[in-house]
Amino acid sequence: MNPPTFGPRLTPTGVEFRLWAPNAKRVDVVLDHAHPLQRDEAGWFSAEIAGVKPGASYRFRIDDATDVPDPASGFQPHDVAGPSEVIDHDAYAWRAADWRGRPWADTVLIETHVGTFTPQGSYRAMIDRLDDLVATGFTALELMPLADFPGARNWGYDGVLWYAPDSVYGRPEELKALIDEAHLRGMMVFLDVVYNHFGPEGNYLGLYAPGFFTDAQTPWGNAIDYRVPEVRGFAIENALHWLGNYRFDGLRLDAVHAIPDLGDIPMLHELSHKVGELARRTGRYIHLVLENDDNRATLLDPDTNPADGQYRAQWNDDYHHAWHVFLTGENAGYYSDYAPSPLDHLTRVLGSGFAYQGQPSAHRGGAPRGEPSGALPPSAFVNFLQNHDQIGNRPLGDRLESIAKPEAIEAALAITLLAPMVPMLFMGEEWGAREPFPFFCDFAGDLADAVRNGRRKEFAGAYAKYGDNIPDPLSEAAFGSAVLDWDARNGEDGRRRLDLVTSLLAIRRRDIVPHLAAARFGQAMVQDNGLLRADWRLGNGAILQLVANLSDRSVTIDTPTGTILWGEDLQTMLPPWGVQWRREGI
Repeated sequence: MNPPTFGPRLTPTGVEFRLWAPNAKRVDVVLDHAHPLQRDEAGWFSAEIAGVKPGASYRFRIDDATDVPDPASGFQPHDVAGPSEVIDHDAYAWRAADWRGRPWADTVLIETHVGTFTPQGSYRAMIDRLDDLVATGFTALELMPLADFPGARNWGYDGVLWYAPDSVYGRPEELKALIDEAHLRGMMVFLDVVYNHFGPEGNYLGLYAPGFFTDAQTPWGNAIDYRVPEVRGFAIENALHWLGNYRFDGLRLDAVHAIPDLGDIPMLHELSHKVGELARRTGRYIHLVLENDDNRATLLDPDTNPADGQYRAQWNDDYHHAWHVFLTGENAGYYSDYAPSPLDHLTRVLGSGFAYQGQPSAHRGGAPRGEPSGALPPSAFVNFLQNHDQIGNRPLGDRLESIAKPEAIEAALAITLLAPMVPMLFMGEEWGAREPFPFFCDFAGDLADAVRNGRRKEFAGAYAKYGDNIPDPLSEAAFGSAVLDWDARNGEDGRRRLDLVTSLLAIRRRDIVPHLAAARFGQAMVQDNGLLRADWRLGNGAILQLVANLSDRSVTIDTPTGTILWGEDLQTMLPPWGVQWRREGI
């Protein structure tokens, strides 16, 4: 791998410091004292400083006026405005040195937030729960964004120093220990990364490199200009940083629909291509996943390994939205697109990938949304009933357990966990956790007021009934309410739900995962009485069949055929919320 362009580079005699600052006249690196850097024609400032060792603290001084952290800092022990620390990534002794990852078909994801996953809120504390996750049947741990953010608590989407894992969770070597321990247990680790914007506090790039941004707007501010080679390199090197220095097995790219598709070669294509080169060079499985409101099926290819310009899969919001409307009856905001017939949308998802494959979206002013997706393999879609967004963007941050019937949730889980799409649960969902996951952050001053007032305004319409009960996102109480209570999994309800999820994932591992390669969509339909049918052709030629009664009354079914995998082996009648999975053929 070529030496990185951004960030400090260790040399035999010291450290080479580099900063792209095309609008600066002078840049110094401040260690024990200021050392001037030399400027080239492209706006790069650099110098090798002898005697500097890993662990050294430094800042850059712009035009003798402003001290800033390194935008490619490897670690910020004193938050986003403090000095950066030189990190020697080669110093960590990996125990799972021979780990090469797992095929995408093996993937069962659990999405987590490090700060609320345990009472301690640290990488080290997560290690103690890895055995529980493996025993349940999860094969992949996904971490919400870690890029350094301001303050002591945050979802992670306000990161401003993309290369530095936030110090509130621990040091870089402790993050590596978490990944290492997961690999020793056969578990992949994914990271959520944000390449569509920088957070609002602690980003100094506009001071010395305003070319990072365009006039185009995202919901979070000016868009990043990936036509500029240095800017594109900053993001691509960041992806390679997490995958190489930390050995993450994959990345989930946040809201790529907010990344302007500029340049002769789209940034997303080039990023995937470079990651594919890393996978090919190291012999590793590396998986890239998108969140993309545009439902662009042409970006997806779960079968080609390594990736070369495309992405394994997309988070399928359509699946969640259809279920949520059906289970709760809520129809505000983007749920309005699914409100007239949520089960029709669900059957389209089960039968061909996306619910919106070019149909007009009323929520988007009637504009068409999506591309045809039925020709893709089912594994091109990550399906879920809950995630951080769909819980946290509610006024109270309440989970499905608080607003839907347990028997209906369990039916939905039985469908989600055995369908040939890649399943994902949100932390604690495996035992029916009831802790909310409200939005929280730790800003100060005018920014804090703006976030607080913006949140109130967002919920002033359909959710006005909640009034003062909406949590203050700046409060420690909002953050504290989200911390998982692991003891709840030992209660009667927790044990029952955990047994259900564990049993379903065991069947998936035994009867479905070995045959997911070359699996294809079949047909799906729903009747007026709530009887749902769907089938898929597995890679070994067998037909995987689903019959589910999504109603409160028993329904008559045709005499089924094939070997039953899940559910009561009833021949003519399916009880309320009953789910049957069968395999016919090989």
